[in-house]
Amino acid sequence: MQHFNYLIEHYGYVGIFIALVGGIIGLPLPDEVLLTFVGYNVYLGRMSLLPSILFALIGTCVGISLSYFLGMQLGLPFLSKFGPKIHITEPRIVKTKKLYSKLGPYLLIIGYFIPGVRHITAYLAGINSYSIKKFSLFAFAGAALWCITFITLGSFLGPQWKIVHDYVSKYGTYIFALGIFFVVIVSIIFWQKRGGQKKNHLQRT
Repeated sequence: MQHFNYLIEHYGYVGIFIALVGGIIGLPLPDEVLLTFVGYNVYLGRMSLLPSILFALIGTCVGISLSYFLGMQLGLPFLSKFGPKIHITEPRIVKTKKLYSKLGPYLLIIGYFIPGVRHITAYLAGINSYSIKKFSLFAFAGAALWCITFITLGSFLGPQWKIVHDYVSKYGTYIFALGIFFVVIVSIIFWQKRGGQKKNHLQRT
């Protein structure tokens, strides 16, 4: 926490941006802890909520976009060779591949909430040649959800902000399951609306 204090005291909102760019690329930084600590500083009045979310979101989007382009340009050999140096190990890569096979691009949303997975999703999206439009849609939506969730939690919990890290560590599996449920519900609503629009269009023609 001392490092986070120094970061925010000396660099403010720009410090949030820099830390999240590095954290998302794969540097060993506890991103959820940082975001909840930012929320705690909002609670104390040292920072404002909207600028905190904005700089966190921009940093996250920049970091995950860099990972995507690295994956697209350098491929899996780069990730396998240099990944272990930033704690992106082969077992984590294999785990993320399996999740991609089941969830597809939705993992770019849910993956933020799974420590060790969010650092790999963008690399694999680039390696799998996802279009920029497809990648941006899912990855940036997930970034917004992730940043808003943890900063808001930190500001709501105040002095108890540290319990977020404990709950993520203990109940990460349940959070993941909840994320899948959320994506499924949103997908059903989306496709129902789309199907209704097509039906109305056919009836008019």
